[in-house]
Amino acid sequence: MTGATVEAATSDPESIYTSLAEAYDQVFLARSSEEQRLSNFRLLAGALLLASIVWFILQLPVAALVAALVSGVVFVWLIVRHRRAASARLKAQILRDINLDALARISRDWDNLPESDLPVVPADHPFAADLDIVGHASLFRLLNTTATATGSARLFDWLTDPARPPETEARQGAVQELAPLLAWRQQLQMLGTLNQAERRDPAAFLQWAESDPALSRYGWLPWLARIGAAATVIVALLALARIIPAPLIAVPLIANLMLGVWSGHVVGDRISIAREQHPALKSYGDILAHIDTQHFAAPLLGNLLDELGRGDKPAHEEVIRLGKITSFAVPRSAITHFALQALGNWDVHVLDALERWQRENGQHARQWLEVIGTFEALAALAGLAHDNPEWVFAYVGTDYSAFDGGELGHPLISETARVCNTVRIGPPGTFLLVTGSNMSGKSTLLRSIGINAVLALAGGPSCARSLTLPPVDLWTSVRVTDSLEAGISFYMAELLRLKAVHEAAVTAHREGRPFLYLLDEILQGTNSAERQIAARHIIARLVDLGAIGAVSTHDLHLAHGPELETSAVPVHFSDVFTDGPDGPVMSFDYQLRPGVATSTNALNLMRIVGFEPAEADPSASP
Repeated sequence: MTGATVEAATSDPESIYTSLAEAYDQVFLARSSEEQRLSNFRLLAGALLLASIVWFILQLPVAALVAALVSGVVFVWLIVRHRRAASARLKAQILRDINLDALARISRDWDNLPESDLPVVPADHPFAADLDIVGHASLFRLLNTTATATGSARLFDWLTDPARPPETEARQGAVQELAPLLAWRQQLQMLGTLNQAERRDPAAFLQWAESDPALSRYGWLPWLARIGAAATVIVALLALARIIPAPLIAVPLIANLMLGVWSGHVVGDRISIAREQHPALKSYGDILAHIDTQHFAAPLLGNLLDELGRGDKPAHEEVIRLGKITSFAVPRSAITHFALQALGNWDVHVLDALERWQRENGQHARQWLEVIGTFEALAALAGLAHDNPEWVFAYVGTDYSAFDGGELGHPLISETARVCNTVRIGPPGTFLLVTGSNMSGKSTLLRSIGINAVLALAGGPSCARSLTLPPVDLWTSVRVTDSLEAGISFYMAELLRLKAVHEAAVTAHREGRPFLYLLDEILQGTNSAERQIAARHIIARLVDLGAIGAVSTHDLHLAHGPELETSAVPVHFSDVFTDGPDGPVMSFDYQLRPGVATSTNALNLMRIVGFEPAEADPSASP
């Protein structure tokens, strides 16, 4: 049962994944039973083979020889069948888990998503920490269906380093083409997951592939190894023919061992690096072969396929060939290593084959792995588009002067709990002033704006009915914390963050790039009067630089100063308090409304949690 078959029956992503998970679970159970049966039959065939051999040794009957041959053939056939069943069982298990993970992504069930090593975000990143780009319940974790280190790194780069319009548009075209190819994308993910535990960091392999061949300085060494191997065969044949004394066989063996000891410093480490990558090479070869099975119309996908054909042969054939060569490398600790070295300097022959491959393909290896990573990152974004067909691909271009989102929602909130709002930020010379009481939705709105901008600039779909925006530099100040270790107070930490935002806006203005800032309850670490003065000054400077942005605040009079009166576009969230049997009950509709909020809820919140505040001073500023 394939994804395409299920999709033909229903277009609901949740139903598709449920059907696929059930189908692959049935395959998993069937292959597990088959694997167990074959294991039992193999044990029986092995016992018959051993009994036949013992019978033949003891009595030498022809029947025993025939029985040994037949049981031996059956034993080998059962081994092959058992390996195929085990492989099919593992693939079905992975595909079942992929679909269960997809269901968890749709429901935003973060606890049931697979755990993986999350990238480390620098503390001074422009927006990643504030917008939950990385973390337990994060955009990266929602998207990450990659299975290779290269794919994970590529996806992280796209989410933390916004692209320019040509690249954004190219990715959008690729993602839109990949989105309906569910079976193909899941096969890509499954092949990447196979051998994932054994796949090492490819840095050492790439360093070997791109380095100068070791034998280029010892061109005579392979020839000497060939002569040594030929000498071993010739001397052995002459000794068997009784032309020379048998002890003379030791001469080429000792010579080969001496050559092996001398050349160990040349061949040892390089063979070890290649041998350690053997499981990964097989996996990479299978992934590249799968990628090469599809023809694409999107220019970006076509260019990626072209990268896989720049060598003499298709990339997957060359990687698979390298995997076969590395399979001949024998660990130095193995007892067979000593024998093979004595017979003909086995390591030199293996390294010679490896370096022939290196000379032919080493300069392409990094690009091949990058292609895999790019396909995985595009497939991750395509999965989000497939699962949310009502989301849109944003229009990103320099001809837009404002962030304009229709029915914009937060992508990390499940569809059943998500509330969407239409938001416009800009044009330059204005800023969005978001007011409202505690817990009414101000911070969530800012994060919704930011994370949808991140998705749009990465080339993925955004959680909105419509979205246009310029190719902005995005900076935020939402989750500022103090630092006891550095001796920085909360107020000073806020100032330093706002200084970084301002400096980035100056640079963007100087270089002619649009700039979007999102500031949440800034300068909370000082008194109300000074906070208003400082906040007005900072916002005014950002407005003067032509930046567009949104600022949330509890200070209902923040925009009353002369610096901001003409530039603020006020909107607000509201709350409703009703008297219940156990006291006041607060509710929110999280709908954005024009104008400044007319009330606060701090005192009512105190009553809800059991504190009864004194009457507020009517002369105090709200």
